[in-house]
Amino acid sequence: MIHRQRSHRKPAPNCSRRQGRTRAPSAAGPFALLAILALAAIAPLTAGAEPPAAAPMDEELARNWLARWEQAITGERRYCDTEMGEELGWLVSPFLNGFYYGYLATGDAKWVDRFVDWTDAWTKRGVKEPDGFIGWPKDDGASTSVLPGLYTDNMLGEAMALRPTVLMANAILKTPSLRKRYGDKARGYISLAEQTFRKWDARGCWRQVKVGGLWVAPPFGIDKRTGRWTDGYARRTTDGFSLPANKQNHIARWLLAMYDVTHKLIYRQRAEQWFLQMRSRMRPQGGRFLVWDYWDPAGPWDYKPDGSTKHWVGVHPNGGYYAIDVEAIVDAYEHGLVFTKADIDRLIATNRDFMWNKQVVGAKFGRIDGGEADPRWASSPGVLWVPLTPYDATLRRAMEANHNPASWGGLSVTPWYVARMTGKLPAVTPPRPPAPRR
Repeated sequence: MIHRQRSHRKPAPNCSRRQGRTRAPSAAGPFALLAILALAAIAPLTAGAEPPAAAPMDEELARNWLARWEQAITGERRYCDTEMGEELGWLVSPFLNGFYYGYLATGDAKWVDRFVDWTDAWTKRGVKEPDGFIGWPKDDGASTSVLPGLYTDNMLGEAMALRPTVLMANAILKTPSLRKRYGDKARGYISLAEQTFRKWDARGCWRQVKVGGLWVAPPFGIDKRTGRWTDGYARRTTDGFSLPANKQNHIARWLLAMYDVTHKLIYRQRAEQWFLQMRSRMRPQGGRFLVWDYWDPAGPWDYKPDGSTKHWVGVHPNGGYYAIDVEAIVDAYEHGLVFTKADIDRLIATNRDFMWNKQVVGAKFGRIDGGEADPRWASSPGVLWVPLTPYDATLRRAMEANHNPASWGGLSVTPWYVARMTGKLPAVTPPRPPAPRR
């Protein structure tokens, strides 16, 4: 079976018809793959919906995991001193999430100290760009073959790094001892996050589509010779490339965190608009299960002059990307947005009853569409959807029997899981949106 590009002479504003499959363009590097698996398991607990009551995590197991995790996270290199662009997400944010959830899991302020150290290190390296906003540009910064050769910053990388940053800032401001020491920094972090949202919005990267809305990678960068925008800037509101679902979902989770912390409705609304689009892309499979594509065209900007799509359409053979999507769906559900308990149940069925090999010890997961594993992702055609573990005892047993707390993925997943399963992850209560005027 092959992936093939879609060809439409008159592209519709939003189109998500299923096509054949081909191989994905290229395999992600090892760190990118591990980061995908790490970041696909960090869902919050909010007031929109709560999982069924479950027995707390075994205390001895939690202590063992945290001890092994601490040794691992303190022994890694300082990516915060070097990385730019999308790598702020894949290589820096696993540590930021680890420090944040490590603080929640242990109550030890040393993780706040480490967090501030890392956050100051990466944020201070931002540069002022032609429109006056701060960014972290790099060569080929769009991180997609659709928009090659651009010296540019990257919305995904910034969103992934800023999500734990605003959450930790919120924790600092709500804790008197931390606020006394780091209050000014925390307020500065939130301000930077809000400026970053305004930056991408002002650059024409948000698009309303037939169902909801989404973000596009802009078709321009910085001309190193002149310090000005490249020619694509003139097409910023009509051109670009719709980001794949996993990247949209990371951005939406950042926006949910922004709403939780600032209570500003625009962030919730934008996240909700994407989740409406995400829900529209999900298709039933075998009656009880769900499947969706890695990328779908969303508007005219996603088509070439000959009518074919700029990117292949189909299921991605790297299962880590789907774990990111599920993480965001759970986040949306727990915020009371778009997704229902029936959706969560169907995702559980997909991961547990369709993808899983039914072995608790040595658990393995197949592709979401049942296809054969691609040799490039032989170890991860599918993965355990960890954010569903609070909702299903079987998936939880598989998690606790197989998780390696000292792995790259464990940097962020370990403290999140311990905090969640020991009742230390606080329930965030987002303010209710104002009622519509009659």
